[in-house]
Amino acid sequence: MSAASNLRSEDQYLCSICLHVLTDPVSTPCGHNYCKNCINQHWNINVSCQCPMCNEVFYTRPQLKINTFISEMVAQFRQEAQQKASSSSSEQQLAKPGEVSCDVCTGTKLKALKSCLVCLVSYCETHLEPHLTVSVLKRHQLMDPVENLEDRMCTKHDKPLELFCKTDQTCVCMLCSVLDHRTHDVVPLKEEYEGKKAELEKTEAEIQQMIQKRRLKIEKIKHSVKISKDDADREKAEGVQVFTALKESVDRGLNQLIKEMEEKQKTTEKQAEDLITELEQEISELMKRSTEVEQLSLSEDHLHLLQNFPSLKAAPPTKDWTEVRVHPPSYEGTVVRAVAQLEETLSKEMKKLFEAELKRVQQYAVDVTLDPDTANPELILSDDEKQVKHGDVKKNLPDNLERFSTCVCVLGKQSFSSGRFYFEVQVKGKTKWTSGVARESINRKGNINLSPQNGYWTICLENGNEYEALAVPPVRLFLKSGLEKVGVFVDYEEGLVSFYDVDTAALIYSFTGCSFTEKLYPVFSPCLNDGGKNSAPLIICPVNQTV
Repeated sequence: MSAASNLRSEDQYLCSICLHVLTDPVSTPCGHNYCKNCINQHWNINVSCQCPMCNEVFYTRPQLKINTFISEMVAQFRQEAQQKASSSSSEQQLAKPGEVSCDVCTGTKLKALKSCLVCLVSYCETHLEPHLTVSVLKRHQLMDPVENLEDRMCTKHDKPLELFCKTDQTCVCMLCSVLDHRTHDVVPLKEEYEGKKAELEKTEAEIQQMIQKRRLKIEKIKHSVKISKDDADREKAEGVQVFTALKESVDRGLNQLIKEMEEKQKTTEKQAEDLITELEQEISELMKRSTEVEQLSLSEDHLHLLQNFPSLKAAPPTKDWTEVRVHPPSYEGTVVRAVAQLEETLSKEMKKLFEAELKRVQQYAVDVTLDPDTANPELILSDDEKQVKHGDVKKNLPDNLERFSTCVCVLGKQSFSSGRFYFEVQVKGKTKWTSGVARESINRKGNINLSPQNGYWTICLENGNEYEALAVPPVRLFLKSGLEKVGVFVDYEEGLVSFYDVDTAALIYSFTGCSFTEKLYPVFSPCLNDGGKNSAPLIICPVNQTV
């Protein structure tokens, strides 16, 4: 049978009511064929008995009997269709787990190619063919295969969900739109689909942008970890180098000390050995003289005794040993001098470390200027907002929330809420001053206790030579020389505030374990003028990174 004739036969075997191949086919008096169940249900619903195809009216309900000829033809057609499906099943894909299978296939289920929103059935390639060729079925709405097609039907009216109610934000059928949603804003599904699809595309673009930002953040974090590792490796290498040098210096000092002591001891022992040798030689001479004297005294020969007596009576060839001493070497101060030499070497190495450390933190130098809106009315700021000193006259300034009312302080304009920053302040010529950093929410009115608990991390000078870190309790700082320039370094995430003597590159003091949760500002107090004794200004200096 040719493909064309096969398709025609297939069209003839379809029930025009259910649009499937005839089941228990019966013929009406007008000659049209239907499924027995379909035509009976159709006439049960409608008052008049009428042919669905030609609309011929039957005034009495015909008695329908199964058309044996058509039944045989349908059975033959089903058999051929089944054979065709079996032969083509090897060429078509079987439905895998998670994929939509054909609802018509019996036995082995093939993968569905399309789903019909009118039939509410999913079809494989073979069973889809009528929907592609039969004129009545061509009008059906096909879509990519989906599960649970019944969910696409209105549960109230058993009609396809073809519309969208924007008022209630729900899918509705045609009957819903004229009944329950008559006054609502109802649009075709496709129109709402396009709008929602555009929103989804926008959302997807935003999500992709968020993903990209997070990937960039991951790269930044990885880069930060790499920088941290490189810093750690560099610090470890420098630490190993410094401690190796110190160890070698200690070993050299110890070896030199031992060598010096051993050489002194050898010199003493050599001196003693020489004296002992000389004494032993004299003893030998004296013993020889003693023997000669003894022998002469025993002689009976008068002439012999008298002739030899003068030579034996003479003084023996010896020296006076009364004042001869062996003086042990003095070791006093030897160890002290060795330790002092080691301390000098250690100081040199420490100075190198301090200089390297200061150079590293100076890389985070920031440009800081003073904020006039925060300055106490008694303070005088320079035009470039880099210097501040105390004046004897209180200026008439607005008492805004940012301004210090009693404490003679001023904040920097710049704030910092992450990372690291560093700035330097010249304090030369002053007898009192305070500097450091403060959090944004500090109290600026009335008398203020500058402490970490109140949001201040500072050091100060009192009475011309008394330095303190304003912790709780305050920590007295003992410096070798007076400060002329102070460096302030902050690592926000690390919770670290460190102060440096810029001229000697020495670390003065560090606040550690701080918990910063808001903006930090540089803070400066030149303190009171004190009758001109403390008239020198605090000066924010440019950072010179040539230490």
